[in-house]
Amino acid sequence: MTARMTSSIESKISNLKHQHGEAGSRYLRVVFAICFAVFFGCALGGRAQTPGIAEKPYQGWSSFSQQTISSNFLTQANMTAQSDALFASGLQGHGFNYINMDSGWQGSFDANGRPIPNSTIFPDITALVAHIHTNGQKAGIYWIPGVEYPAVVANSTILGTPYHIQDILAVPYTAGNAFGAPGTSPYHYKIDFTKPGAQEYINSVVNLFASWGIDAIKLDAVTPGSYSDDLSIDNRADVAAWAEAIAQSGRPIWFTISWALDQDYLSVWQQFANARRIEGDIDCEGNCSTITNWAMASWRFYDLVGWQNAAGPLVGWNDLDSLEVMNNTTSGLSYEERRSIATLWAMANAPMYLGGDLTTLDAFGKQLLTNDEVIAIDQSAHPAKQALGGDTPVWVSDMEDGNYYVALFNLNAFPSRVVVPWNSLGFAHASRVRDLWNHIELGSLDHGFDTTILGHGVRLLKVTGEGRPRPTESQSYEAEAATLSGTAVIAACSACSGGEKVGGLALGWNNAVTFNNVATSRTGVYQMQIDSLTQGPRSLIYQVNGGPLQTLNVGGGSFFLPSSTTVSVALNKGINSIKFGSPTSYPPDMDRIVVSGDGSGAPPLPSSTTFEAENATLAGTVTPPYCEYCSGAGEAGNIGGGSGNTVTFTQVNVAKTGTYLMEVDYLTAAPRSFFISVNGGANTELDLNGSSWNLPASTVIPVQLQAGSNTIQFGNDSGYAPALDRIAIAPSVESPTLTGAIASKTGGENLRVWKIALTNSGAGRAEGSQINTLSVTQAGGDGTCHPRVIEQLPIQLNGIASSGHAVVDVPIDFSKCAKSATFNVNLVFSANNGADVGDLVGTAEPR
Repeated sequence: MTARMTSSIESKISNLKHQHGEAGSRYLRVVFAICFAVFFGCALGGRAQTPGIAEKPYQGWSSFSQQTISSNFLTQANMTAQSDALFASGLQGHGFNYINMDSGWQGSFDANGRPIPNSTIFPDITALVAHIHTNGQKAGIYWIPGVEYPAVVANSTILGTPYHIQDILAVPYTAGNAFGAPGTSPYHYKIDFTKPGAQEYINSVVNLFASWGIDAIKLDAVTPGSYSDDLSIDNRADVAAWAEAIAQSGRPIWFTISWALDQDYLSVWQQFANARRIEGDIDCEGNCSTITNWAMASWRFYDLVGWQNAAGPLVGWNDLDSLEVMNNTTSGLSYEERRSIATLWAMANAPMYLGGDLTTLDAFGKQLLTNDEVIAIDQSAHPAKQALGGDTPVWVSDMEDGNYYVALFNLNAFPSRVVVPWNSLGFAHASRVRDLWNHIELGSLDHGFDTTILGHGVRLLKVTGEGRPRPTESQSYEAEAATLSGTAVIAACSACSGGEKVGGLALGWNNAVTFNNVATSRTGVYQMQIDSLTQGPRSLIYQVNGGPLQTLNVGGGSFFLPSSTTVSVALNKGINSIKFGSPTSYPPDMDRIVVSGDGSGAPPLPSSTTFEAENATLAGTVTPPYCEYCSGAGEAGNIGGGSGNTVTFTQVNVAKTGTYLMEVDYLTAAPRSFFISVNGGANTELDLNGSSWNLPASTVIPVQLQAGSNTIQFGNDSGYAPALDRIAIAPSVESPTLTGAIASKTGGENLRVWKIALTNSGAGRAEGSQINTLSVTQAGGDGTCHPRVIEQLPIQLNGIASSGHAVVDVPIDFSKCAKSATFNVNLVFSANNGADVGDLVGTAEPR
């Protein structure tokens, strides 16, 4: 280590000690120790750990997800089987080589207070690790900060020292991590790292792990974070100590800290860990019947925005938790959802460690995980940033060589058109566009990319960009200078624009920030950057010029570090008013908005419109409780059980009369039904089922609307209905190459077989064609009923040659329906991994 580097580090130690006291300076002394120990020069912004370990995010597998649905899963025999399954899968050739054992392996403590395995379920952990290594893999293990109660009671001698466990504990006794209960006698005891023997104890634990051959350590329940900001716990010193212990061990070991880390302490996490979990568990853990579901997985799209500038080979990686793409059954995700989250993980350069049982990896999962063009994005060391937000977000990774990775997502459950002008991504033209999921060249595209994306789907491109877009005007509007009402207050925020923010936005539309002076020179569509601050998921509701309420779901890791989301907004020539708040939930704090453009050339407004149930007209027993993972952070509950207990959406405006797609986001853990009336007409029955009252699910049905304003009411006169999160209304879509038709209807009166035909009029083959969704809802006739499509969706039709056709029989149960009933039909079909999407809408169809 050079004298200049030593002097620089000592200077930083002195500065940090002046700013933060002895505890802060200790962190940099540990950095110095690490640099010296591994003969690797580093400064405050240097590599987080041992060279050669974390230049790229790791790939592998973790046991925890499967543990959440199989309580006895964590055994040596099962870990051996998982290692063998990974070896046999072929995934190792694509970089997947870690086998990580999560919580539950430990049984007791040795004579020096170090954790040792449960001999019943892990009879020989050294042999297990050796087996993992023989398979060409690396072994990971789990632990937590502090000292557990049995080791405290034993008061063992710390290896190589005259000190005992009780000599290194904080006094009075304090919880050692987020799992420990607060008070004087927690189960996990906090270590005081100013005491002699404390670092030596952590060294001894890491040296034990290293002697087993461990290659990765996950330190869990780290605070500030893990949904606890109790600074009496504060594991920053623990994280530094574990990093020092790894450095002195002489063994290259990946170091991850978990979970939902507080971003206010990012510099500490970056200095001492290779990765940090930025959110809670992706696993349902009893809140649904599968490992995860879309509600849990999709919130990563929002939370990642606040951390997007924090990752890289010099500062560690943003950990999004397990990648749940193993199969469609236990994972809880559809084909499209699995492809979407695999894309997000890759764009984020997140560690790609799989969850579930590796022996259940299906063909689609293997296809996802062996796409080397996608894996290359994850390993590129160029984490993406969100360019456009909302329900169709666009993420971009600038490779700094003229190439860009561009991912276009659709968070709606129905197909959505997404149009991205290249100028909104930082370049003027594209000389080459390649579809990475389909491995096909799309040619050069002058101005942008226009596509229709399946519900919860994605398009992933590699783009060679050329030229610089012409500059656009922008104007920043500070929240503290806006009109504040109700509980809104100005607060200091050193990282915010202008050094201040607006907080205290309690629930209630009267508690708001209103920008009354947004000036434009012409009527048109502009881009609005919204800088907000939150820790975890929250929602902003905004209103432009007194128009309909619009939802912006956001996330983040700090109330003191703003994150930016950009959406398109329609503004009038002259002065405009934009109001932010929430009628029924607590919004994030507001820093500012930035309005840019000249009214032309911006990404168009969304083709769909969202209506939050909690902000609709609620009657009778219906209430609007908080819902963490719901859009708008709220829901409408207690619907039905009587004729007056309803949710009514008014002013559902559409441009012309016709059949539209209506997404219904609902919550239920048992079979329940909505009865839906449009404009006071007859009820349409919608039978639903689910496995969670906390996590919303989605269905899409066709609905007939008239031009102008419509009213849609949800209720159930006789039984209880599901809770309702939101509805969203969208027009049907068309494919330039794929068309669908109901060719014939045969069978008995109650069980009918509809023959559905797809035609490919494109020049190329439509690979992997399928019917994604088929919705049949009653439009007229006696009584009310909800026909049941018996075939499991999606239905695979395989490839269709140019000018060719494919036909499939779909049985539908009409047994609950009167003979006079007629039906609205919506059929969504696709090919080429969702690159070609079509839609068939039928009205007043007989059975």
